[in-house]
Amino acid sequence: VQLQASGGGLVQAGASLRLSCAASGRTFSTYAIGWFRQPPGKEREFVAHISWSGGSTDYASSVKGRFTISRDNAKNTVYLQMNSLKPEDTAVYYCAARRHYGSYEEESYDYWGQGTLVTVSS
Repeated sequence: VQLQASGGGLVQAGASLRLSCAASGRTFSTYAIGWFRQPPGKEREFVAHISWSGGSTDYASSVKGRFTISRDNAKNTVYLQMNSLKPEDTAVYYCAARRHYGSYEEESYDYWGQGTLVTVSS
């Protein structure tokens, strides 16, 4: 599975962005997908993940209620809708894939996209 994240940009606090994670490969629909982010000067952290069917999702407490993860398996794409953005959401956002849903640990993900930069100004 090859992943490509896109949709980042520079926005003001309170704005919204939607990130996309486009995948190649006919088996995409069998993978759980996670979004992670790496703020400047900090380690990469879990943001959200979604099961292969889209029926299960979970979020980091810092984004719960503001971010929504979804997927369209017909389009081989996972989305991260980010609302009410804050300056502390500034980071490079990565999508990643693994066979089984449920892990919050980046080490357990097998495939990674290249990252897309989100910058939120105050």
